[in-house]
Amino acid sequence: MAGILDVVVIGAGSAGLGISYFLKQQGYDHQVLEKGRIGETWRTQRWDSFRLNSPHIRSLLPGDVRDVPDPWGVSTQHQFVAYLEGYVERHRLPVKTETPVEELTRGDGLFLVTTPRGILRARNVVVASGSLNCPKRPPASAGLPTTFRQLDSSAYRNATELEQGAVLVVGSGQSGGQIAEDLILAGRSVFLATSRAGRLVRRYRGGDMFNWMTVSGFLDVPRRDIVLPSGKLPTRALLGATHTMSLQSLSAQGVVLLGRFLGIENGNLMFGGNLDEHMRFADESSADVKRFIDEYIRRAGLNAPPAEDDPAEMIAARLPSPPIRSIELATSGIRSVIWCTGFKGDFGWIKIPDTIDDDGQPIHEDGIGFLPGLYFSGLDFAATRKSGIIVGVAEEAARLVNHLARRSAS
Repeated sequence: MAGILDVVVIGAGSAGLGISYFLKQQGYDHQVLEKGRIGETWRTQRWDSFRLNSPHIRSLLPGDVRDVPDPWGVSTQHQFVAYLEGYVERHRLPVKTETPVEELTRGDGLFLVTTPRGILRARNVVVASGSLNCPKRPPASAGLPTTFRQLDSSAYRNATELEQGAVLVVGSGQSGGQIAEDLILAGRSVFLATSRAGRLVRRYRGGDMFNWMTVSGFLDVPRRDIVLPSGKLPTRALLGATHTMSLQSLSAQGVVLLGRFLGIENGNLMFGGNLDEHMRFADESSADVKRFIDEYIRRAGLNAPPAEDDPAEMIAARLPSPPIRSIELATSGIRSVIWCTGFKGDFGWIKIPDTIDDDGQPIHEDGIGFLPGLYFSGLDFAATRKSGIIVGVAEEAARLVNHLARRSAS
């Protein structure tokens, strides 16, 4: 039928562009809609010193080869955006920017995609807007006085944009650890409220740890083996983009380590007594990953160098004694709080019954919606540990497009 697309892809980040590549390879008439610019969240939700955690060679989209002098180097967000823009041009992908989707509904057996430019009709829709674009804060954040400047990790750019005074960073996963280091290197006084987050070394046994995790199958561990007993997904482990980071190394640089942020009580910021537990968990998780890599090297018969101690893991922690359980707001000198407490996706525009759960997140299995023809790409931990990160784009995109093709042919 004229005017009916085979597929509409919503989102022109790495996930959406990977889907578009395979759709074009199989000859599907499709359109990629992007509410802003190509790679919008990379442009607007990263701090100035940000670097990708995956090296160039592991940051490629399907069908592409990146000719760079240093395949094991890392890109800035600006370099990666330029790469995405070039990818669209090289593969002549049908992307429409500045075209936000206002509503996704159904009608006459088709998907109806409403935009300011009109309504598109499609047999299939792939939602590739991601699940990490809306920051989450704990309820206790509402109790902080208005004199404090509060911002999320996605809004942080650099230390000079913050008010004079100390900074409290809440959360010690990738963003929290990297932002805490950025601030301490800028000469700011930094308090870090830690969380239960793993840790990864940057290099191990002669190779980049991210590469080891890719080739060994560590990133292929299925979602069912990752989900916590609570039903929640774990925090991504702390990994420095260019060097190993640890709670110990941060403390040695002057970051004051605290337990989990609990809230405010009688004018005091309150913290849990679980700092030691958080440090121990990070140590154990790092050792677990190394054992996984060691076993892979043994099975594959690789001639890898022996393991060496990483200075960031061996350095002695400088911890407050006694541990700090409360900080008086009036005398602390803290003027800014940066929330590094996770993200979720914005799917409120999907108005199709039984496609979104009570928390506003997609109902799916491995990215395949339960409504025939509806797919979700780029969701964190959707199918495996590498779902939602760049290295997982090619595999996921090929799988979803192949499923779509089989369904369309039946």
